[in-house]
Amino acid sequence: MRSLVLYLHMHQPFRVKHYSIFAVGHDHDYWTDKDWYAGANNERVFKKVAEKSYAPMLKLLLRCLEHFPEFKLSLSITGVWLEQAETWAPELITLLQKMTETGRVEIVGETYYHSLAFFYNREEFASEVAEHRAKIQELFGQTPRVLRNTELAYNDDVASWAEEHGYRGVLAEGWDKILGDRSPNYAYSAYGCKELKLLLRNYRRSDDIAFRFSDKRWPEWPLTVDKYLAWLYEDAERGLLTNLMMDFETFGENIWRETGIFEFFESLVERWLGDKANRFLTVSEACNIGSVQESVSMPWTVSWADAERDLTAWLGNSMQQEAISAVYELRDEVLASNDTELITDWRRLLTSDHVYYMCTKYFQDGDVHSYFSPYDSPFDAFSYFMNSLRDIKTRLAKAKPAATDIAP
Repeated sequence: MRSLVLYLHMHQPFRVKHYSIFAVGHDHDYWTDKDWYAGANNERVFKKVAEKSYAPMLKLLLRCLEHFPEFKLSLSITGVWLEQAETWAPELITLLQKMTETGRVEIVGETYYHSLAFFYNREEFASEVAEHRAKIQELFGQTPRVLRNTELAYNDDVASWAEEHGYRGVLAEGWDKILGDRSPNYAYSAYGCKELKLLLRNYRRSDDIAFRFSDKRWPEWPLTVDKYLAWLYEDAERGLLTNLMMDFETFGENIWRETGIFEFFESLVERWLGDKANRFLTVSEACNIGSVQESVSMPWTVSWADAERDLTAWLGNSMQQEAISAVYELRDEVLASNDTELITDWRRLLTSDHVYYMCTKYFQDGDVHSYFSPYDSPFDAFSYFMNSLRDIKTRLAKAKPAATDIAP
């Protein structure tokens, strides 16, 4: 049978406000900017995206689950997204719980803070994955069995870690430079692993929706369901497993309701399931369908971002490299403080979006970076982040016992 694996990723960072150097030492709130027009008003952003994207798309997905017993999907939801939803839009948690209660929605494991910890501190990575697992178990009663690293950043070491820690599969980008003439439309074996499966994103079909749907300059615009189904059937000739992976905010936020994106999606589900030779699978089911090809190796890191499909979106310039090195250097000292609030603030600074906003790329990728940034420039993003980090250091200094307090 022809199988579609639909995977959507839900994430919103706690953005650092316009945090001045003059605030260091006395203002320890890096996240709450009461000025509606300046800085990172996280509550305002989350509620806006909830209204435009999260609520309508979750309701649409729930409607599809109720109307089509064969419909299934997989979600990854960062811990910081869940925290914001619990605080500012708890109705979204209720919708997600109703969806998971159907038994046809699978939650994928990942880092709680959407961090790049795997590449900087494996202990921190393991801690975040465990914290995320506990949160998913608490809210949805599921234990993630498939793992995605932040931004689908994957290499062979990620696979080894995942298998060692009991996962059955990992999600990654189906990048041509890795696959060569092979198709992403199979469940591959992960290189160096005995059982772990690798599900590869079909980036062409995914990006047709996520990036090109509303682009009137695209030669194939407008994208109709008939046209898209024809492409899916054509792809199925090179493997019966098509992995559609994209950001949840594709629907309603990145691509506005007025384009017809919601109607397109609902019609696609109905039309796909109207053919008895078609089905939807969750990511775990896709790992078990038995169509595994030879193993795929990614000795260097591949992500789903930008034209290069590497980590340069986050680590491509000296500001980004300095910022991310500086924040990870504090880990042992921060954890040793046993200050829960301090640890939470520090871990929020690990979220990869902070260094993404510092990116200085131009041309085809530059517009994407500037669109998502709440700052006037990459330098501003760097400045506010580093000021916050300086304040973390002042809090650590205050937490240390004075020399006269130490017993001889």
